Amino acid sequence: MKTVTIIGFNGALASAITGVIDLFRMAGVTWARVHGEPPQPYFRTRLLTETGEACRCINGLSIGADGSWRDVAAVDSNDLVIIPTIGAPIDQVLADNPKLLTWLSQFRSVNDDQVRIASNCTGAFLLAEAGVLNGRQATTHWGFSNQFRQRFPEVDLQPDRLVTVDGHVACAGGGMAWWDLGVYLVERHAGAQVARELAKAFVIDAGRSSQAPYSALQARRYHSDADILKVQEWLDTHYSDPVTLSSLASLSGLTERSLIRRFKAATGDSPTGYLQVLRIESARQHLENSRLTVEEVTRLVGYEDVSSFSRLFRKHTGLSPGAYRARFGR
Repeated sequence: MKTVTIIGFNGALASAITGVIDLFRMAGVTWARVHGEPPQPYFRTRLLTETGEACRCINGLSIGADGSWRDVAAVDSNDLVIIPTIGAPIDQVLADNPKLLTWLSQFRSVNDDQVRIASNCTGAFLLAEAGVLNGRQATTHWGFSNQFRQRFPEVDLQPDRLVTVDGHVACAGGGMAWWDLGVYLVERHAGAQVARELAKAFVIDAGRSSQAPYSALQARRYHSDADILKVQEWLDTHYSDPVTLSSLASLSGLTERSLIRRFKAATGDSPTGYLQVLRIESARQHLENSRLTVEEVTRLVGYEDVSSFSRLFRKHTGLSPGAYRARFGR
């Protein structure tokens, strides 16, 4: 039976601790009980903190620990370690846990394809600060992706992905993605059938693969290039107008080549890519809050061809315009 170790710390998100424990404890149990069969548990769980005392979560709840991670001197090949979501200010939690970062650094030297350590949401900041994610693909909550990229440029961040797996490290995206992470890890360690039964018993949609439908436009204005800021401000109010690269270059006072280079350096995107994001974000708001048809929304945000717009919308959000409205429309 595999041991799942959840690392507790002050300021963690309580549901990302208790929910994960529930999932692993009930794998092979809930489905069997529903069908009147003998339960067959596959995992044991434990919550470890630095001192072995309870951790106080961001919602004010204190959760009792089963021991201290300081007593676990080496990585046990039969263990699966999970870092829950950081609910408190991220910089504060990183600064308050230097010994935990040192303990986590032991996972930098693991070299196999069996998932041994995983993080949920902003818990990825702890793994990255400990150097565990260097040179690896990872994901975190889409709202903190810019902060993550700035702090950890050596990590290959995939903010649209709901779950990433790179070697022995797995990461999940937004706050409640521990559902998806838990079901995935159950499948890896107990088999696909157990994972399917667990998802059905907990009524979890196990088919999600992207957090793009939930994300919002990132401002991308943490730079100090005044010429590029001027272009961004103009695009904010003229995104639905016909826009050419030459007109943006004239507005900025730069050559087209210099505009592309400096825009990419400042925002991480090309002027065309940035314009697409503005238009898609506006379309999302119309689909959520209005009864305009998809054709009307298409023209309203600056496109003429509905098919091309729908393909672009799916590329950015992972859903067709109709499916997006069905899920998020009011």
